[in-house]
Amino acid sequence: MKILVINGPNLNMLGKRDPKKYGKITLMEIINKLRKQGKRLDCELDFFQSNHEGAIIDFLQKNSSRKSDGLIINPGALIRYAYSLRQALVDFNKPFIELHMADINKTGVNKKVNILDDVPNRIGQISGLKEKGYFNALEKIVNFIKKI
Repeated sequence: MKILVINGPNLNMLGKRDPKKYGKITLMEIINKLRKQGKRLDCELDFFQSNHEGAIIDFLQKNSSRKSDGLIINPGALIRYAYSLRQALVDFNKPFIELHMADINKTGVNKKVNILDDVPNRIGQISGLKEKGYFNALEKIVNFIKKI
């Protein structure tokens, strides 16, 4: 089983950003812990981070990405306005979990808009658990894929 883990804008700054919202852990530390968890769950993980919506879309459209079984995406602020990312996730047509370290209902400027709310292949959202959300998301996506 192969799972993509995509991180959007500003997530490369984890460990330097507001620790009350995001904790003190870096993205590389999260990736290293996810790799260990992935081995225990017998799944291969492919990681990608970009501050640019188009680069994330390009990654999703790569043949190697399209061969994956599902994905975890932390879109960051793209959740509020990135309709081309939304369409790329629809076209990807594999199960995915939307992940946010902070509680997206309490942060940001446009709290009511979530462009992924009605995407049919989104199997859930995890919000407000800081880095623990990544580990919960991996368990959830692996268990979901095993059932289909």
